[in-house]
Amino acid sequence: MKNLIAEGIASGWSYLDASSLTADQQFETDVVIVGSGAGGAMAAEQLSLAGFRVILLEMGALHEGKDFKQQERWAYPQLYQDGAGRKTLDQSIGILQGRTVGGSTTVNWTTSIRTPEKTLDYWRAEFGSDCSSENLAAYFQQAEQRLNIHPWPVPPNANNDKLRQGCEALGWQYTVINRNVSGCANLGYCGMGCPMNAKQSMLVSTIPSAMQAGAMLISRVSARELKWQHEQVQSLLAVPVDQYFQPDFRIKLSFKATHYIVAAGAIGSPALLLRSNVPNPSRRLGKHTYLHPSVISGALFEETIAGHSGAPQSIYSDQFVWPSNGQAGFKLEVPPLHPVLMATKLTGLAESHAALMQQFNQLQVVIALLRDGFHPDSQGGTVVLSDHGEPLVDYPMSDYLWQGVQHAYLAMAELQFAAGARSVLPIHQDAQLYSGWRQARQAIKALPLQKYRATLASAHVMGGANMSAVPAKGVVNLVGRHHQLENLSVFDGSILPSSLGANPQLTIYALTLRNTEALIKQLRT
Repeated sequence: MKNLIAEGIASGWSYLDASSLTADQQFETDVVIVGSGAGGAMAAEQLSLAGFRVILLEMGALHEGKDFKQQERWAYPQLYQDGAGRKTLDQSIGILQGRTVGGSTTVNWTTSIRTPEKTLDYWRAEFGSDCSSENLAAYFQQAEQRLNIHPWPVPPNANNDKLRQGCEALGWQYTVINRNVSGCANLGYCGMGCPMNAKQSMLVSTIPSAMQAGAMLISRVSARELKWQHEQVQSLLAVPVDQYFQPDFRIKLSFKATHYIVAAGAIGSPALLLRSNVPNPSRRLGKHTYLHPSVISGALFEETIAGHSGAPQSIYSDQFVWPSNGQAGFKLEVPPLHPVLMATKLTGLAESHAALMQQFNQLQVVIALLRDGFHPDSQGGTVVLSDHGEPLVDYPMSDYLWQGVQHAYLAMAELQFAAGARSVLPIHQDAQLYSGWRQARQAIKALPLQKYRATLASAHVMGGANMSAVPAKGVVNLVGRHHQLENLSVFDGSILPSSLGANPQLTIYALTLRNTEALIKQLRT
């Protein structure tokens, strides 16, 4: 399998591993982009193809197809923030987020869903957004064509098929997922990097294209501060990171550009802007950070599930995303089942935990992603800085969200029993294996709704630098331009004014394509 970037570098593409530097460096370019994920890399390709000089910065290391070993013990420390151990400030919610060239697109599970219409309606009503399905359609289509996004044509693996079966038995809505893959072998190890270059991540699509067009890629570099004066950013200061991805302040890198794009993700981007003390009259910078906080339900079946094998996500259900009673909505999906990932999320201690792991191939798991940000009692969390200037996410769980957790546990258990489970285990410290729906329903209603008791996780971080029509209600305008600093844009999930109620990568692609188009027009004038 080709390592596209490595072969390009050998042919003359511009690449630097900042950790190899031994002296300070200064760079000048048209556009510098912080972050090589869905927003940053998509913008890098469009700007490079338009003829602009681009430098693309990434805190993580450069790894490609031949490096991906399909082993958790290698993938998590090499490809994820904090070795896949990132958590909220109180340690109650685990956060899976990529840290490698290509960002989270290199390690995500390929689910590609357009922004729900009701989410766009909410943005228009509350933030003056001009986004609608109609005026975003061309950008969705462009992203879908660029990344080969289409419905998964292969029958779902057993883990996903139990979600489908449960929905059919109960008369619930479900959908076959669109995936950004080409030549996929249905291995099931997407979260550890695709060893075949089948996943159309930024690593194998827009980044090679941008570099072929002249962009420079710098890996293992941490952007620390934007220097600004009046209404203009003057420069970006950065430092290399060491082998443990910790900033090395002995060497200083300075970038001077016409325009600066921050695309370090919905934790990294607010952190950089906070470190830079950029103007923040709306007082929303770092706030209203959304996680789709997710709860988990395991089930044991008589037949083999083998949830590690096959496309991780190919079926989802929106049956409960938009409830009419004002309750917190949630989306039903399944995760891939790999030993370390499951062992760290399953409940129980010692013998009970070991007994579950011994039945690993009979285990089926459903997750419910709570749709946060649409209710006065669900206003997300806050990105704050540690004493060392590193980001932390403070995310309180309100009673409103806890009620959503309970409803999600009930829905998942009902679905799994309807699909034929012999026992169901809500992943909660006080839960047990329940052998029937009636028993499970009664027990779930009695479970204490408390952090540390319920296992909570997130793979979607959104908000913290939201877009708005007016400066009083957001950090950036409707095309991602900072409201106060003329030559600064934010192009990633942090500009979303709420969570989505859907996996975010396709929304980020479409908005970035739209916003980069506007930026190119501005830079050419």
